[in-house]
Amino acid sequence: MVPVFMIRFVLVLLLAVATPAVLAASIVPSPPQVAAEAYILMDAGSGAVLAEHNADLPLPPASLTKMMTGYILSNEISAGRVKQSDMVPVSRNAWSQNPLFVGSSLMWIEPGKDVSVEDLERGIIISSGNDACVAVAEYLAGTESAFAEMMNAQAEALGMVDTYYVNSHGLPHPEHMTTARDLATLAKAIIVDHPEHYPIYKEREFTYNGIRQYNRNTLMAEDPTVDGLKTGHTEEAGYGLVASAERRGMRLISVVLGTKSKNARKNETRGLLNYGFRFYETVTQFEPGQELDSARVWKGAQDYVPVGLLDETVLTLPRGKSKLLTTVVSVEGDLVAPLAVGDAVGSVQLTLDGETVFRAPLVALEAVEPGNFFARLWDTILMWIASFFKA
Repeated sequence: MVPVFMIRFVLVLLLAVATPAVLAASIVPSPPQVAAEAYILMDAGSGAVLAEHNADLPLPPASLTKMMTGYILSNEISAGRVKQSDMVPVSRNAWSQNPLFVGSSLMWIEPGKDVSVEDLERGIIISSGNDACVAVAEYLAGTESAFAEMMNAQAEALGMVDTYYVNSHGLPHPEHMTTARDLATLAKAIIVDHPEHYPIYKEREFTYNGIRQYNRNTLMAEDPTVDGLKTGHTEEAGYGLVASAERRGMRLISVVLGTKSKNARKNETRGLLNYGFRFYETVTQFEPGQELDSARVWKGAQDYVPVGLLDETVLTLPRGKSKLLTTVVSVEGDLVAPLAVGDAVGSVQLTLDGETVFRAPLVALEAVEPGNFFARLWDTILMWIASFFKA
């Protein structure tokens, strides 16, 4: 017989080994305290929000407005309506000496000297030039007010429900507002929709007209995983920063608005990003078109159809928890041909610790044509017989 003290010793040893692993996989602390009027931390892959405060509070965006100006310009280039080599005339409204721009950030363009779209794009993103924004707005829409209408239409299309633009640059106006959540949505669109333009956001400097200017997102110099996006500041708005970073295949977007200084916006952003990467991970649970089950089809040219999800399934989970996911695939009712690819046939549900973390329609992955007359007749008989057992 094994002595009692030996059994106790083994149990204690097992607990000592197992407990840290369990705790490491399950404990996620509260987000850090952030000294900002509003903030949000979002996973760019899944759209999951990991931390937020006043994320839907309308606030003045200052130069963060230029993200939308740059996004629309990228749209126009991608659609072929504008070329990067196009030369843009500079009006007196877009002139760097416009009294409206006194004391603000500029690219230093001037009338009589046309500027390429390529240079203007960098002038907006890197130099944060208000003059560059007006030049682009007038080139794309005729007037800045017409361009503001384009901005608002694009915001609506992206689901930025609490944003309203009055100008292309973000100088103060009482109606010119956005939110932390809307800016995170816009940042994700910039990254996903225009990967060929996004690298401009991490360029550290830009020289135009003999004047070298440096990217104001100084966090990029301290953290090489940070590769965008934009800073903003006015007396009314305070200091804001929309940043994105990628580590180990996980991309996060951070938005902080209304901080007290340049260092504050940088440090608060660093804290949010480090929190997200430390305690969460992005997991691709299902690939596009991955077969999750095979379902019986009645009256069809084939008896079974593969079912699953057409789109990739990306989840954000506490680090170490992905192996504990439970998948439930449910086919609802009898499936009768014909079936088209994408027809809903049931549901897919993922649970973690008893809570549903994902739910989506289960769909047919292949088309099923009706069977011949005899196959349909035989299945009709079988379904009739089966109905007695279901009752």
